[in-house]
Amino acid sequence: MPLTPVVPEHLGGLHPVETVLVALLAFGPFVALGVVVYLQRRRDDSEGDSEDDES
Repeated sequence: MPLTPVVPEHLGGLHPVETVLVALLAFGPFVALGVVVYLQRRRDDSEGDSEDDES
């Protein structure tokens, strides 16, 4: 029994909604990480400023 190779077939272009979903899945985690890093740095900076004022 010979094994036949699996040939991927192109299913056509993506629907616009699918394109948006793919973009969100691809770039969403990086955007969320950027927001978290920005907010954390902002919080750290404000804590550092208040500590400087106290001393």
